[in-house]
Amino acid sequence: MKIGVLALQGAVAEHIRSIEAAGGEGVGVKRPEELQDLDGLIIPGGESTTIGKLMRKYGFIDAVRAFSEQGKPIFGTCAGLIVLADRIDGQEDAHLELMDMTVARNAFGRQRESFETDLDVKGIDQPVRAVFIRAPLIKEVGPSVDVLSTYKDEIVTARQGHLLASSYHPELTDDYRLHAYFLDMVKEAAAAKS
Repeated sequence: MKIGVLALQGAVAEHIRSIEAAGGEGVGVKRPEELQDLDGLIIPGGESTTIGKLMRKYGFIDAVRAFSEQGKPIFGTCAGLIVLADRIDGQEDAHLELMDMTVARNAFGRQRESFETDLDVKGIDQPVRAVFIRAPLIKEVGPSVDVLSTYKDEIVTARQGHLLASSYHPELTDDYRLHAYFLDMVKEAAAAKS
């Protein structure tokens, strides 16, 4: 399974390391045409407005939407979650508008309010180590979105079919089970196609 990590900004190498630890092949993606060879895509953290601008500049918006229309799984972490969202609180324009959720940017405060915690995630047997850095949160979800975990009653992990989103950075720990969960989604999608 070949998983691309959108290499415009963020912890690309760390996501590739986590994918490989979970048993997949990870590659950085810098051009839209590179999406054709992939089974899944990760949109990493960074700054969502910058990532959105770079995706528009380099032709990724339509290319990633087309990738999603093929049923290929996409995983957005931190800013990547914001990029996936249908609605961004206090902002007129969203980016990919793929996932039926409203998100709030920097909901957990500034950089100095960053923290780590263990989260129970539906579908993973033991708590997952989560690193929150200027993290967004999911304020509300549509009926087709499955809430996988919450922190202090706020939604921080969700799934909608072939789309997965986390408010936190799973790639910044040695716990790669969320990446393994994503790889299982990729296997499911590939099996459904064949």
